[in-house]
Amino acid sequence: MTTHALPAPPAFEIRGLRVRRGASFTLDIPRLSVVGGETLAVLGLNGAGKSTLLEVLALLRRPDEGEVRILGEAARPGAATHRLRRRLGLALQDPLLLTGSVLDNVALPLRLRGLPRRDSRRHALVALQRFDVGHLADRQARLTSGGEARRVSLARALVTDPDLLLLDEPFSALDPPTRDALLRDFQAALPPETAVVLVTHDRLEAQMLAHHLAVVDGGKLLQVGPVDEVFRHPVDRSVAALVGPEIDPSSSWARGRAAARV
Repeated sequence: MTTHALPAPPAFEIRGLRVRRGASFTLDIPRLSVVGGETLAVLGLNGAGKSTLLEVLALLRRPDEGEVRILGEAARPGAATHRLRRRLGLALQDPLLLTGSVLDNVALPLRLRGLPRRDSRRHALVALQRFDVGHLADRQARLTSGGEARRVSLARALVTDPDLLLLDEPFSALDPPTRDALLRDFQAALPPETAVVLVTHDRLEAQMLAHHLAVVDGGKLLQVGPVDEVFRHPVDRSVAALVGPEIDPSSSWARGRAAARV
């Protein structure tokens, strides 16, 4: 008798999510998910609710309504939340590097998981080398440049090989050559089985990196689907205004996106 393995649960799945922020704003996401090995870009303007959504997925904010499941397990207060957080990686626009060396910053998540100092530093150095900043290992983290700090932050987020990687605009506010090089190194360093949620207001990043696109505005999920489908067939004028015209498939950005998604 032939047996079939059950499919892996989504890296995250939310249903009926409502998060109130103050008296006048509510994030309302009926349903959203991503599976391992795929990237979901969440596209919207400032104040759309993107970062609030990421805080919920990072288990840093409890929703007022709805269910959040991480790797098939309901995220509830207590030991389960702590255990699930260990399977996540997080990188923000502000790298939030701590006092100490670059190497110690990247090794910290492994040390918090109980890995011996020698082993954690060895893994951290490999992570830094993947982002071409291994030579900065002994430098004080607070003395790195903006581009270097972003690389260190991404190395730290990936050093534990997370099942779900959460990114809050880590490529923004960089000059184009620095950003392009960082995007290429990130694509090369990302484990193929890791699921990614990328919060961005940059449609080029969404097209280059993502398999699926969720468009949010004013706390509402306007459209979600394969990235090409959303760009080619926005459901209304609001989505069309956010995604803009479709990018020429022969452009370098489009070619890079296609190569990254193979």
